[in-house]
Amino acid sequence: MINNEIIKIASNTQNVGLTNKYSFKTSLKNSICGDKIKLELSVKDLKIVLMKYETESCIYCEASASLLAQNIKNLNIDTVIKNLNLLKSIIKNKRTTIPAKFKDFGILIQKKNFNRTNCIILPLDAVLKALK
Repeated sequence: MINNEIIKIASNTQNVGLTNKYSFKTSLKNSICGDKIKLELSVKDLKIVLMKYETESCIYCEASASLLAQNIKNLNIDTVIKNLNLLKSIIKNKRTTIPAKFKDFGILIQKKNFNRTNCIILPLDAVLKALK
């Protein structure tokens, strides 16, 4: 059963909806389950000002995208790239102990969700792809 907190996070639509006002744009599809994400990043002075996204995905991918959009706002691009690569490593290595800066992702990074790793990582990969 899906945790109610994950549903609440995924239901936050504050950053949902593309605006066509962006510095970087990308789309990505999870080849394993078919989840899709499109996202736009607005950058000013090398800091991410806003992330907007649309998904055709499961609740885990939606929750991950929602958390990501909130957590990368006002961060330097290099910091975002470094932190997302670290978070991906934590998730892929199935570690449940996560650094404080990723505490919001703790609800997703749990043993019972390890079979949804690719869904959780898709928004992270999309941001990294957009920033290349």
